[in-house]
Amino acid sequence: MRLEARNKYLKPYGLLFISGILSGCSLSVLEQDEKPVSLSQINFNSLPGWGHGDQGDALLPFWLSCQKLMRSANQKSHVSVRFGSMKLWRRRCRKLDKKKFGNHIYARSFFSKNFRAYLVGQRFSGKTRGLFTGYYEPQFDGALKRFGKFQIPIYPPPANLNQTKGRYFSRKQINNGALKNYVEPIAWLKNPVDVFFLQIQGSGRIKLPNGEIVRVGYAGHNRHPYTSIGKVLINRQELSPEALSMQAIRSWLKKNPMKVTDLLDLNARYIFFSRVIGVGPLGAQGVVLTPGRSLAIDPRFLTYGLPIWIDTKDPLNIDIAFQRLLISQDTGGDIRGAVRGDIFFGHGLSAAKRAGHMKRRGRYYVFIPK
Repeated sequence: MRLEARNKYLKPYGLLFISGILSGCSLSVLEQDEKPVSLSQINFNSLPGWGHGDQGDALLPFWLSCQKLMRSANQKSHVSVRFGSMKLWRRRCRKLDKKKFGNHIYARSFFSKNFRAYLVGQRFSGKTRGLFTGYYEPQFDGALKRFGKFQIPIYPPPANLNQTKGRYFSRKQINNGALKNYVEPIAWLKNPVDVFFLQIQGSGRIKLPNGEIVRVGYAGHNRHPYTSIGKVLINRQELSPEALSMQAIRSWLKKNPMKVTDLLDLNARYIFFSRVIGVGPLGAQGVVLTPGRSLAIDPRFLTYGLPIWIDTKDPLNIDIAFQRLLISQDTGGDIRGAVRGDIFFGHGLSAAKRAGHMKRRGRYYVFIPK
């Protein structure tokens, strides 16, 4: 449930540097000064649910991340200095058999032979449990030109955004017309709530009056801090923590139209978009996200392209385990912490329902090349 500003498309933070050789039974990622992670090696057969997981469905998104690594010209960027050398990663990527994508037995064998699994935790606190939420690609009715009911703009990044030191205009200022003389909107939606939830998800589809679908994706923000309106509603006792979901927030906004503007303005962060050409939304790694297999992480602790085994509960039934292999390909404004993940569920009503109700505690394990 991405109730916090996305995206999944924020620039990575400072690099983490790994200490020691990755073949040890336990190691610590030493650096970023204040918040390193701990990694404790575990046997693949001891991973919860590993023996019956559908790992084959993660091979295609892993291959997409591999293509990004194979094209990287900087040998000291991305995965290399954090979780194994670029040489090792490329060697493992070349071993992938594309003819066996979807083959779960092959996938289990591939990862167990070529990688080591590590339980992720906070180095100083020792905590290995964290929060897992979900996000999806929403669809809204809209238009490329302002007319009729389509009166709320979606803005691209203004040309003067990068010329401004510090924070740019706030959400309230932008909604009051601060950008009118700086940039032309790329599209128009029907109401500010639709724009706000598009910004929360960080990407989406716009259905034009002629039925055509255009995609938009995250292209920057105004550098203001993010304020969760969900947390505001909880603090005001308008919603209970147990009842909090994307659907519950939408319902509250619909029932309280006179309070919408003031509530949304409390979140000063404003997200800018650009038109996206392609088959799906792009994550922060620059690859197309795969429903149910792409994970947004905090790049201060982990990095993009990592295979990650997640052990949590199903968003719609806490009695059902949610154990599967995902690939870290994205990030988001509220995805903060060594054990914190946001699962991309795709597009459509089912994806919206699962993403909106995903709020589970759990653990995850990263795979690092041998």
